[in-house]
Amino acid sequence: MKMNKGVEWAVHACALLAPLGAGRGLSLAALADYHGVPLHYMAKQMQLLSKAGIVRTSRGHTGGYALARPPQEISLWDIKQAGDGSAPPLRCTQNRQKGPCAIPRAECRTPCAIAAAFGRAENAYRDLLREIRLSDILSDVTGGGDAQHMLDMLRWYEANVTVLPEKKVKAPAS
Repeated sequence: MKMNKGVEWAVHACALLAPLGAGRGLSLAALADYHGVPLHYMAKQMQLLSKAGIVRTSRGHTGGYALARPPQEISLWDIKQAGDGSAPPLRCTQNRQKGPCAIPRAECRTPCAIAAAFGRAENAYRDLLREIRLSDILSDVTGGGDAQHMLDMLRWYEANVTVLPEKKVKAPAS
């Protein structure tokens, strides 16, 4: 199944946000820089994640992005769907009804076997991505646990994590 490369960036960005805890976040610039991705490409992915309710944004000098839900409540399917949508990878164009040996439309009473096979594969793919939670892969995305890499990551976090401004809650009208 083909996946938009922005989905990969989005998963990596979520993995960076996951260990931060409440009230902490990363700026768009830090997320883009960490992954070597152009700022406007990362902005698009973060906007899609925000619209899907996976991340929340805070504006201002210390603003940035944070996960909107705990990592155990975010599946890889959630992130993929935010970036790619949920359209199936194969749209049957009814090739069996074309060409010199075309089957008349009236005789095509069952789904195309090829489209049906791809549909089964897509369902299995979706089900597997729904089972894998962001929290399940966090230890694997740290680079294998190499001590120097972990130290580099901790220093990077120290230099880039911000305390996000608290969301202002509107008082109920009386």
